Amino acid sequence: MSGTQTIAASIRPRGVVATSLGMKLLMAVTGLAFVGYAIGHLIGNLQIFISQDAINSYAVFLHSLGPLLWIVRALLLGFFLIHVWMGLKLYFQNSAARPVSYAKQDTVQASVSSRTMIFSGLGLLLYIVYHVMHFTLILTNPEYEGLRDSHGHMDVYSMVILGFQNYTISAVYIVAMVALAFHISHAVPSVFQTLGLNSEAWTRRLQMAGTILAIGLFIGYASIPVAILSGCVTLPGGGH
Repeated sequence: MSGTQTIAASIRPRGVVATSLGMKLLMAVTGLAFVGYAIGHLIGNLQIFISQDAINSYAVFLHSLGPLLWIVRALLLGFFLIHVWMGLKLYFQNSAARPVSYAKQDTVQASVSSRTMIFSGLGLLLYIVYHVMHFTLILTNPEYEGLRDSHGHMDVYSMVILGFQNYTISAVYIVAMVALAFHISHAVPSVFQTLGLNSEAWTRRLQMAGTILAIGLFIGYASIPVAILSGCVTLPGGGH
């Protein structure tokens, strides 16, 4: 193969994806999309603290988007599959490159969140599948399908409360949010490092930003089941 052919082959999309840098770039882009989604999803969910009408109206607005909503869901699913696949490929690639574990772990350079990325990621994968079946497709609890508010809309408010009144569901949800926090605390600085912002000053700032964002998301998401279990948020009329 000539020099020109070699260069041309190296810049083919397939060749880029096959490299560690290409896979990390795909993970960075898809990871940023999911961080944005996690923030937006939390803002929507927190409307349960405003009122039943607030969160139910938000759900009605989402469903009014029609095909656009399904396009966004399809894109998120595609990003999700790419992110998981690239993550697994990188994990096994790195494991193959270092078949023998170090006698002493470098805990200074490798934080707990960075060393458990594959496990927190797989845990989130399992939880997301369940969460979609529970609250989106309503497969695990078909009785939610009949919940309607005074306007005849799907009563998401009551559905969430009934779901999180179950201690097991709330516990699983909170544990999943711990996994999310660990994943994001390392993912945020890693994303920008992959994109070239890897100076010492930027690294410290991004690590701090990742930690703050992770804690904020955990508190926000976990506050919902905690408020429901403690009786701060109740069914319409104060019912339980």
